[in-house]
Amino acid sequence: MIGALILGLVAGFVGKALMPGDDPGGFFVTILLGLAGAALGWLIFTAGLGIGDEDVFDLGGIVSAIIGVVILLGLYRWWVGRRAGPRTA
Repeated sequence: MIGALILGLVAGFVGKALMPGDDPGGFFVTILLGLAGAALGWLIFTAGLGIGDEDVFDLGGIVSAIIGVVILLGLYRWWVGRRAGPRTA
């Protein structure tokens, strides 16, 4: 459990650092984003593509979690931008 929280924290911070912007949330949102990204990364790489190890916390797990966070941030920003409508100058 603590390992999952640490993974979520690291993945969330790195993902937000790779995609800086005006996103809501602080510490807990970053952890939740990281955990959701880790789950998405696991689904894509380990379950879907058969890449990675299910039993061991390794570097591939953190990389797939960061990729998952970046995907989730991109989807979130797309969704919010779509709902906000066109911006006028």
